[in-house]
Amino acid sequence: MKVLNYLAIVLLVVVVFYVLIVGEALLLPLVIAIALWYLINTLAAALGKISLGRFVIPRPVCLGLSILTFLAGIWAVVNFLSASFGGVMEMAPVYQENLIRRIESLSLPFVDLGDIQGENLRRLFIEWIDLPSIATSLAGSAAAILANSVLILIYLGFLFLEQGKFGGKISALFANPAKEEEIRGIFGRIRDDIQKYITIKMFTSSLTGALSFGLLLSMGVDFAGIWGLLIFLLNFIPTIGSIIATMFPAMIALAQSDGYLLPLLVLGGIGALQIMIGNVLEPRLMGSSFNLSPIIILLNLALWSMIWGIPGMFLCVPFLIIFTIIMSHFPQTRMIAIMLSSDGDLRVPLEETLDPFSFRSGARAQMLGSSQDERHEQKKDD
Repeated sequence: MKVLNYLAIVLLVVVVFYVLIVGEALLLPLVIAIALWYLINTLAAALGKISLGRFVIPRPVCLGLSILTFLAGIWAVVNFLSASFGGVMEMAPVYQENLIRRIESLSLPFVDLGDIQGENLRRLFIEWIDLPSIATSLAGSAAAILANSVLILIYLGFLFLEQGKFGGKISALFANPAKEEEIRGIFGRIRDDIQKYITIKMFTSSLTGALSFGLLLSMGVDFAGIWGLLIFLLNFIPTIGSIIATMFPAMIALAQSDGYLLPLLVLGGIGALQIMIGNVLEPRLMGSSFNLSPIIILLNLALWSMIWGIPGMFLCVPFLIIFTIIMSHFPQTRMIAIMLSSDGDLRVPLEETLDPFSFRSGARAQMLGSSQDERHEQKKDD
């Protein structure tokens, strides 16, 4: 029986990943819409806490201001990228050629570049770092999201129409009020943890991007605004994003300069910012709230990058947080949550985990069965 259960679980996992890959065109806009819906409600809740004496901003006004803020922010980013990205695409082949020439002129003590000069070196370098291809890939991902903007807006509209009914659906779903409260507690913890993660990550990424922009601008690096925005976005991708955000501006500095001082200063400056903010400030702000294993985060990053590409890399940590919280609340799945954690210490004690619960349909069937038995016994007595 256990073997059949394990086979059923494996089959379910395979089906889920198959649906995620095949249904990307339909599911990814839905997930983006849910993320935007959550962020808009989070900002609206923050605006609702602002008070001037006894005056508190009404909830509909907060929601409207939050929506306008996000629309204005998206509009500003799209306009900035559309105005600047053409210049980046035009300069990408020039940067690529400059980098190849700089590497061909290198004289390394332990590497003989004479064996790989000419076309071999060019082909090897293009396989490693193809700047035009990277720029085209980023532009393609942004264009795909914009192409799905209508579908995202439709999903977003229906989410706002339905959000007032979620509480009633949960109440109608569970038979036991105590279990209902426990499920609401799980949702509340997921909401709080995701909100804390996004708030801290938004603050640290904005700080890193702004300081990096100022540093690159002061050093005269081309397209400093683009790299500052890119550094801000890449910091939402665990580990790999910080490495790329450090190396990419240094490569651009190497491509646009004649010496090695500018790329070394850029590498050292951006790297120092990443270390101070990402490895010192951010862990202090987050504390031990999430307790996720770094190797699991990297594996999760690789998994979601294979499933949904660049958007999956941005969504991988929130998905992992939600999955770990849910797994930690059930005795049968606590082992999975322990393996996903950093030190095995879960915030949910074993005695506070949830027992198997019943839905309203099950309770109703039980009540109907009891009433039928009572009528049958009454007929026997008559």
